[in-house]
Amino acid sequence: MISRDKAPTAQETFMQMAQAAGLRGRLLVTVGILILVRLGIFLPVPGIDRARFAEAISGNNSIFGLLDIFSGRGLSTLGVFALGILPFINASIIIQLLTAAIPSLENLQKNEGEAGRRKISQITRYVSLGWAIIQSTAFSALFLQQFALNPGPIFVAETAIALTAGSMFVMWASELITERGIGNGASLLIFINIVASLPKSLGNTIELVQVRGQEIVGSVIVLVLLFLATIVGIVFVQEGIRRIPIISARRQVGRRVLAEQRSYLPLRLNQGGVMPIIFAAAILSLPSLIANVTKNEAVTRIVSNYLSPNGPNSWLYSLVYFVSIIFFSYFYSSLIVNPVDVAQNLKKMGSSIPGIRPGKATSEYIERVINRLTFLGALFLGLVAIIPTAVESNLPVKTFQGIGATSLLIIVGVAIDTAKQIQTYVISQRYEGMVKQ
Repeated sequence: MISRDKAPTAQETFMQMAQAAGLRGRLLVTVGILILVRLGIFLPVPGIDRARFAEAISGNNSIFGLLDIFSGRGLSTLGVFALGILPFINASIIIQLLTAAIPSLENLQKNEGEAGRRKISQITRYVSLGWAIIQSTAFSALFLQQFALNPGPIFVAETAIALTAGSMFVMWASELITERGIGNGASLLIFINIVASLPKSLGNTIELVQVRGQEIVGSVIVLVLLFLATIVGIVFVQEGIRRIPIISARRQVGRRVLAEQRSYLPLRLNQGGVMPIIFAAAILSLPSLIANVTKNEAVTRIVSNYLSPNGPNSWLYSLVYFVSIIFFSYFYSSLIVNPVDVAQNLKKMGSSIPGIRPGKATSEYIERVINRLTFLGALFLGLVAIIPTAVESNLPVKTFQGIGATSLLIIVGVAIDTAKQIQTYVISQRYEGMVKQ
């Protein structure tokens, strides 16, 4: 008999997935929706000269590279789902920022329970719709119109409607996965889009090895070792937790006296996940976007020389990128964990940290711990974002060019979270089977 304290092995997990109707149904829903969304990427938006568009976007990797990967190459193929889940992700980030600034939203999140969370989700959907309209209209009018077969207001309106509708369908599909499938729908859609880019990169590498032979074998080995080491590092940091011990005071409930209990407060090493890198990349892409829209020679020259990862002063770009990641790591960590709220909640529950007085002293202690953890996590994110790109730029092999550290962090993080959720379903169904017996 399997012990209750042990997590299910891989063999047990697969057997349970095959036998349990509930889990099997969730898996089929998830896979079916992912396939449907992938097919929608290849439904073309009409009225565009695709040869000219592909040529233009291939030379514009600094702006559209990351967005293209997140949309599963939907941007470069210009399908109906070209915007993908990005408007919903942007809306979620906006709502998170506004929740910390607007008391009414903060009250919905903290004090209204499930009803408040549903209201916030509804607001996020409306913001996603507005953001998709703005993004699709700007994209159609400022960029796509120059490749249109019949440019004009009608083309802009039709294209914006098509891209907005596609984005809303993808948002609905992601929520359907979250409710009736397995894992977080938005994260899984980004995950599958990034993974879809890997076969092409690997195919190009194999073709390059066949052409150049022994000349680049050493570079391929170095790149593979770097890739594996980065994955191991990401797993350790994503799973890294600082456990702060907590003691709950002895209390009396009726005639029973509950003994003193010991537990811990888990603080993650990387509170913000991949968000600091996404914020930093978005900020650094703005100068390139402004240069392309304004067509100003002076602005273009400054951006090309000083704010481009492929420019003559790429070290300056890397430095700004690194500092931005550290800044946004602290910023996002402050949004996720509020030391004052944590200290107040501990005091209300009659719990305390050994050797630390409740109240202000506890909040100051937690803040110091979070700052140290955030610094280590931010340092890791910055190194992961810069070192693989720097090494690859000095090698003749460009297997993962464009995929970057952001995509690698998302792949590993989503894989870990989804695997944990599957194991949770397996354990719950195994316990239900024991109860029925």
